[in-house]
Amino acid sequence: MITFPYGISDFHHIRSKSMLYVDRTACIPALETAGQQLLFLRPRRFGKSLLLSMLANYYDINNADEFAWLFGDLAGGADPTPEHNQYLILQWDFSKVSAQGDVGTITQNLFDHVNASIEGFLQRYQDRLKFPVTIHAENAIASFESLGNSVKNSGQQLYLLIDEYDNFANEVLMQTRPDEARYKTLLHGEGILKTLFKAIKGGASEGKVGRVFITGVSPVVMSDMTSGYNVATSIYLDNEFNSLCGLTTSELQGLVETVTAQCQQPAATASTTLETMRVFYNGYRFCYDTTRERVYNPTLCFYFLRHFQKNCQPPEQILDGNLAMDAGKIHYIASQPGGDAVIQRALDEQHVLLVDTLEEKFGVETLQTLQQGERFMISLLYFFGVLTITGRGAIGELAFGVPNLVIRRLYLEELRKRALPAPQDTDTVRHLAGAFYQSADLQPLVDFMESKYFAVFNNRDYRWSNELTIKTAFLTLLFNDTYYIMDSETALQRRYSDLTLIVRPNMRQYPALLDMVLEFKYLGLKELGVSAEQVRGMSRAELQQLPLVVTALQDATQQLQQYRAVLVEKYREPQRLRCLAVVALGFERLVWEMLG
Repeated sequence: MITFPYGISDFHHIRSKSMLYVDRTACIPALETAGQQLLFLRPRRFGKSLLLSMLANYYDINNADEFAWLFGDLAGGADPTPEHNQYLILQWDFSKVSAQGDVGTITQNLFDHVNASIEGFLQRYQDRLKFPVTIHAENAIASFESLGNSVKNSGQQLYLLIDEYDNFANEVLMQTRPDEARYKTLLHGEGILKTLFKAIKGGASEGKVGRVFITGVSPVVMSDMTSGYNVATSIYLDNEFNSLCGLTTSELQGLVETVTAQCQQPAATASTTLETMRVFYNGYRFCYDTTRERVYNPTLCFYFLRHFQKNCQPPEQILDGNLAMDAGKIHYIASQPGGDAVIQRALDEQHVLLVDTLEEKFGVETLQTLQQGERFMISLLYFFGVLTITGRGAIGELAFGVPNLVIRRLYLEELRKRALPAPQDTDTVRHLAGAFYQSADLQPLVDFMESKYFAVFNNRDYRWSNELTIKTAFLTLLFNDTYYIMDSETALQRRYSDLTLIVRPNMRQYPALLDMVLEFKYLGLKELGVSAEQVRGMSRAELQQLPLVVTALQDATQQLQQYRAVLVEKYREPQRLRCLAVVALGFERLVWEMLG
């Protein structure tokens, strides 16, 4: 039985308990060659802490007698570098530093963490130090400098590992009521974080710090420190480190095949399970080379496979609650001027977001001018892990898209909250959608959208009105990843449906759930030659008789007939499939019909 290290980032514990470890030690020589001080960025829950823990165990001088059993069967143990077990390891984890309180309180929180780390360091390495280290309770930077002196003068080398370097600073910036003045005080001028990193920089130049490895989520904090720490080599977009954190398809396939075999399920189950995990968890690319394969979020994969291993079926809740907080990143962008438009456009697969280059160096001043262009918002969403590089545009621009359905859900939930903030509306939508999944009767949902949802768009600029806007509206109301693999622009033999709801394999045991495909058409009021007041006053029968509406329904029906043939062939359950054509008349009325 595979023991999945879900939520565990202690390399020594994983190895001692014979838990699964996906070997990344082959990267060690490349990391050593890349530079003495490295900055590596990845979204939350991608295995950065485990990477640091592995490096700590590899380089720790006190682990020399354990090297064989820790690394012997790994790539790094088969051909170790001369630097293995040559360092004294100092580790800081800034996710442990509270961002609550004023600047003085946060500074003391930071000092307390640094001092506690140094105290733990002394307990571990006291026998290797020839000189004492002075701990300054109210000035941890002085403590760090004292430590550096002792290490160097004792003939030793220090390897500093910093996890989540930007965590507490980002929390200050992105709180419900952002305190940009407090953030600037922490980083700008002689702010405490900048001063701390200046001490690291100085320690490295003086030979007190041999190597530094820093992880985080975004480059914002590093950019704001400017000259405070301008010596780090950024490796987070290097091709060779694209899969340094994350799971590749071949790695995941082996795990899926093992787990399904242990459950004594047929071989076809492995391929079905892998496809489910692909659409929900895959899609991340962390380099400019668009030929490099996308990787999976390891935390989500282990969450899924642990449940499958225990119950021999996938989890009903496909989104691990530990990832739900990423919704806050989307909310932050949506709350910026023009941000909601970027959020909506991110959901359009046929007209992808394009920028000439990813913005890597921007600080809080730049964030204040996000409304001047999309590039900064797109770049931030990329670093947050809710957009990824999907390809190239016609003239080589970088194309960005939503990585997978789990992240798509977070976008849609944000749009739904902005459109329908009242809890009673959320409950109404949930009941209407639940009835629709079983009946394919769209009328109750249409009535709700006409009376409630479209009111949100009354004051919007109609030049942004199109099929995407209508499709997004339906997505926000219907999306349900417990029941469905629910995609838009699903490839059906090189044709694309607007919205497809395919019952998840483990939910197909419930015949009441229907497979559905929807095709949308949008007609502007000017195109129809009617006013909003006129179209609101017409009966549904009158709307269906408008010539342009008749034509739009016919076009949608023809497309649906093609999609239906493909889906019936694939799923072999024609009795379960429903095909619906929907025509929007501005943001006022909806006409729909089911394919006979």
